[in-house]
Amino acid sequence: MRRALALLALSALMNLPAVVRVETVTASGSELHFCLHGEPKTFNPLLVEDDASEAIRYLTGGVLIRLNRQTQFLEPGLAISWKVSQEGRRIAFRLRSGLRFSDGTPFSAEDVAYTVKALMDPQLHSPTGDAFRSGEGQVDVQIPSADNVVVTFPAPVAGLERLFDQVAILSAHSPKKEMAVLGPFYVADYSAGSYVLLRRNPNYWKKDREGKALPYLDAVRLDIQRNRDIELLRFRRGEIHLINALDAEFFDRLQKETPGGVHDAGTGLDSEFMWFNQVPSAPFPEYKKNWFRTTEFRQAVSTAINRADLCRIVFGGHAQPAYGPVSPANQFWFNSALPVPKYDSAGALRLLARAGFRLDAGTLRDASGKPVEFTVITNAGNKSREQMATMIQQDLSQIGIKVNLVTLDFPSLIERMTRTYDYEACLLGLVNTDLDPNGQMNVWLSSAENHQWNPKQATPATPWEAELDRLMRAQASAVTDKKRKSDFDKVQQIVAEQQPFIYLLNKNAMSAVSPAVLGSSPSVLDPHVFWNAEVLRLGADPALGAQK
Repeated sequence: MRRALALLALSALMNLPAVVRVETVTASGSELHFCLHGEPKTFNPLLVEDDASEAIRYLTGGVLIRLNRQTQFLEPGLAISWKVSQEGRRIAFRLRSGLRFSDGTPFSAEDVAYTVKALMDPQLHSPTGDAFRSGEGQVDVQIPSADNVVVTFPAPVAGLERLFDQVAILSAHSPKKEMAVLGPFYVADYSAGSYVLLRRNPNYWKKDREGKALPYLDAVRLDIQRNRDIELLRFRRGEIHLINALDAEFFDRLQKETPGGVHDAGTGLDSEFMWFNQVPSAPFPEYKKNWFRTTEFRQAVSTAINRADLCRIVFGGHAQPAYGPVSPANQFWFNSALPVPKYDSAGALRLLARAGFRLDAGTLRDASGKPVEFTVITNAGNKSREQMATMIQQDLSQIGIKVNLVTLDFPSLIERMTRTYDYEACLLGLVNTDLDPNGQMNVWLSSAENHQWNPKQATPATPWEAELDRLMRAQASAVTDKKRKSDFDKVQQIVAEQQPFIYLLNKNAMSAVSPAVLGSSPSVLDPHVFWNAEVLRLGADPALGAQK
């Protein structure tokens, strides 16, 4: 299955209005409440990179093909059926007829063509579109009839049909543009810094087995709340109904209070990692950039971090040390030949010595005698990341490296990561919504936005990045899974050797759901607990939370 990655809290690619209102907000007994951990950066589903925007896209976007998060099988969406050509370049869709967008605009093949062309427009820089870029050239879209569309890519795209799970169809004609949707809910109200209110789409096409129109819920209110402590308090008070991704500390606390309200699906796909800024124009000294570009330096830092302690202390055992970009839970695509990550401070010093560094009275110095010191930034309010950063600071002090910690609000973090590049190292995470390596195109291609240590390169800065480009494109165009697996195993091997991202751990998929929510079935794939939002109901006491 496809694995799509969204780097937490990445940049806004379009400006949002401060307030978007479609109708007056009123309280409703069938209004599901939960929190977003950051401001949505866009309502355009083709530009989604951050977690909050991804949640909104999932709840509002109508897709041609949907990956069932529970069974991990593909299911018909807006397309009744589809057929991929033998060489993997062409996909033909037969569409449902008689459907309308949330604002009443008719849906047809013209909307699919419009969306695909926008998705693949190089001027848009769509992160979702990156997964389809397996070769040079233009995409061709043909419309044989109002309910048939044929899309041909310039080169084969492996697992082509699975990629459409992330492509929400836009209207070619609605004056509301991306605010007209085909999913179960639409954005009815947005107050910056406060909440996003989604209303039931009256034109949604799905019905239950008895013929009742879906979704069951009247509305979904997404409160913007970065503070996890406040989120937990609100859940315990019954003010919100679910927590999609629960921190280990909170999981253990809630488990003691209401064992039936928390769910641990086991080792998940999400990872925590850090990286060093290698952008040539970054506004810090060149000698530090030289450290960060040195493979042995990155390897040494990785080796000096005690991942087992991070898992045990920060996550209470609800995490596993990470091998690399793929979680072992992703059984097919994970490269089992990768070395087990191990903590070895003496080995780290040997690696540093090979690169000209030396330990001098407890301080690590480079070949010119400069003391090794850098600053790690992470997002404020995330207690687990702040604790991880503190432990990494302690680990690296054992090899003479001084690490400073700075926590930033999301807008400031994004500004530094994507515009000013005014940072030295960063600790963040990846949210994984699928399994297939094609979803990692927007990370490993050197030209990609999410190639975070040195994004949007005109040409690969290093031979190993050029090799990653080649391998990712090769696996994306390979016909057989065996060939794709071989190529992607090599990608994982290069990443493990070069450590552009220092992967630290894979968190367990933990969530909390109020007893008032009926129909919940937590999944290891994200979204864990609202993936089937269209069939969720609220019980007789919709205000009931974890406890009264």
